[in-house]
Amino acid sequence: MMGSILRSGPQASARVRSAFLTVLFALAATGARAQQPFYTDDAGVTDAGVVHLEVFNEFDRLQAAQEPHRQQNTFNMRATYGLARQLELNLDVPLLTILNNQAVKNAYGLGDTNIGVKYHWLDEGNEYRHPALAAAAYLEMPTGHATSGLGSGLIDLWVYAVAQKTVRPRLIVRGNLGYLFAGNTSTGVEGITTSRGHVVTAAASITREVTDKVRLGGEITAAATTNFDLGRGQFQGLLGGNIHVRKDLSLDVGIIAGHFAASPRYGIQIGVSRDFPVRPSGNRP
Repeated sequence: MMGSILRSGPQASARVRSAFLTVLFALAATGARAQQPFYTDDAGVTDAGVVHLEVFNEFDRLQAAQEPHRQQNTFNMRATYGLARQLELNLDVPLLTILNNQAVKNAYGLGDTNIGVKYHWLDEGNEYRHPALAAAAYLEMPTGHATSGLGSGLIDLWVYAVAQKTVRPRLIVRGNLGYLFAGNTSTGVEGITTSRGHVVTAAASITREVTDKVRLGGEITAAATTNFDLGRGQFQGLLGGNIHVRKDLSLDVGIIAGHFAASPRYGIQIGVSRDFPVRPSGNRP
């Protein structure tokens, strides 16, 4: 599914807040299915009758403000199913390991379960005249153990819009803008855990197909409560890409660096993605 407050005086705090807002809404203005290792969703949906499976492991070093929590490992399996020509369903649940200091017992177990739906609204215009558009909604159920930090203990409701634009052949930008109406953005101890809804989320990525088998890119993701308390926000970047081992199978690698307590200090993600046809059906053009 996206730290400490700067204490250098009110003017510096205002400048940082202004810069954060500028970045956040710039991300929203940019603009195909979210593919690993990137968290920015794309405007595409899984072909009807196909299961798209993404499996990854991400190991993160946490910010100092997260003590007693020091490291988190997330093993996640996400499955999307093409229900119709422009509609897909999504299900994922992470397996988490939270490593703490000696004063607190480490935690291991399932996290919260996500159920989502995405609708592809508009294809990209001929000669790239307008972006492709999509919308998604997610419901997260509190299946993780909240006391140990594996789950939030809350039901999350999150919706977001997707824009995708081909700048030139093989070079694509994507943007997401969302709103969390209830719950919080946490996965384990990462994410905004202090809010009970009303969180703005944004993400933007740019990717380039270097060859027919290799895609590289980068992204920025952010989240903040509606009062824009930066000390409780998320802001992180990722550099990574995919190597297509064969047509329906890819190896995905990403390197992460974050700021503010809700994002990891740094991390690495490694995964694989594969399509499994379930029933014959025409593909979306």
